[in-house]
Amino acid sequence: MKKEILFGFGILVLALLSRFLPHPPNFTPLLAIALFGGAIFKNKKIALAVPIVAVFLSDLVLGLHESMIAVYLCLGMFMYMGMKLNRKNSKSVATNAIASAIIFFIVTNFTVWAFGGIYEQSLSGLMLSYTSAIPFFNWNLLSTLLFSGVLFGAYNLFEKYSFSEAKVQEIRIDKK
Repeated sequence: MKKEILFGFGILVLALLSRFLPHPPNFTPLLAIALFGGAIFKNKKIALAVPIVAVFLSDLVLGLHESMIAVYLCLGMFMYMGMKLNRKNSKSVATNAIASAIIFFIVTNFTVWAFGGIYEQSLSGLMLSYTSAIPFFNWNLLSTLLFSGVLFGAYNLFEKYSFSEAKVQEIRIDKK
C-alpha cells in the first residue's frame, strides 16, 4: 500500500508539473493518467484522486472555470474506463485513449457553451463552440495517445523485466 501511495504521489507531481511547464494548449498527460490509474492502482481512491487533485490544485493557480465539474466527472469516467481496459493490449489502450479525448471534447465544450456565456445559446452557438475547439482537440488527442503509450508501455516493460526480491534471491541461489 505504501508503494502504491508513493507511486500515486509521483504521478501527481508529474501531472502538476505538466500543467505549469510550457506546452501546446491541452497537451497534457491528464486523461492518460486517469486511464492509467484506473488500470494499475488496486486502490481506486488513489486512482481517482491523482488526476482530480492535480487538476484542482493547478486550477487554483491557473484559474477556476465553469467547466471544472465536467472535467472532474470526465476524469472519473476515464479512471473507470481504465479499470475495464486490457492494459497489456496496445489496441485496447489506444482505443480507450481516443475515446477519452473524444468524450472530453464533447463534454467540456458543451459545458463551455451551456455555462460559459461565450457562445449564443442556440444550435449555431453550440456548433461554433465545437468548431472553435478543434485545434485544442488535436493537441488533446495527440497527448492522450502519446502519454497513454508511454505510461502503459513503460509500466508493462517494467513489470516484465523487473524482479521481485524472491526472484532475485532464487537467481542467486541457483548460481551458487
